[in-house]
Amino acid sequence: MIFRRRRRQDEADEPMEALPATDEETAEAGEDRGLRPRPEGPWDIAEVENPEEGRVDLGGILVPVVEGMELRVEVANDQIVAATAIHGQSALQLQPFAAPRSEGIWDEVRHEIAAGVTQQGGIVDEVEGPLGPELRAHVPLQLPDGTYGTQLVRFVGCDGPRWFLRGVFSGQAAVQPETAGVLEAVFRGVVVVRGKEPMAPRDPIPLRLPPNAMSAGPQDEDERFDRDDLNPFERGPEITEVR
Repeated sequence: MIFRRRRRQDEADEPMEALPATDEETAEAGEDRGLRPRPEGPWDIAEVENPEEGRVDLGGILVPVVEGMELRVEVANDQIVAATAIHGQSALQLQPFAAPRSEGIWDEVRHEIAAGVTQQGGIVDEVEGPLGPELRAHVPLQLPDGTYGTQLVRFVGCDGPRWFLRGVFSGQAAVQPETAGVLEAVFRGVVVVRGKEPMAPRDPIPLRLPPNAMSAGPQDEDERFDRDDLNPFERGPEITEVR
């Protein structure tokens, strides 16, 4: 397992007004919230007996360890805003967000992402994938030589008790979804730690490095990663795509 961190230069928007939450609401674990069942995960911290077993603790999420997987974190304004699991020629970006107490947000977010991609000249199809409803998008992309092309990515999401986990598949896992089984299992195995602090819906759930992580220094913006601003979250980071 290799840890690398990548510094982001984009500025976060002004914080939204936080909504109060009670311990009782946190303990409800999603009951009567109109959320889809999660029989195979991702999991809430209250649903897992030993959440750190076989997972890397990043604070707001615990990510399953897979042999041969590289785990990178992205940094904006000295805060970790996303984690990306890279396995072979495939990548999965993970971002946890706070969600409303009364309902999930993935249906709404899918529509916003689709609208954003379409406005940029891309093509989006909504399908029922192995992880539930997902978007498969051809995203406009500027190549290093200055020309333009498209890149295929898959947007997946899961609503939990007062949290939402978004995943973005890129590389082979997006071009050939049938090869994405390893990273799909990583997504299912994520444990989300929402915490009891009041947070506004769509606020990023804080992430951090593991206590004993070996972290490399900031990488060049052009080294390995490209960016495309397709994020419907007002305070969330941009999507990172791996070539």
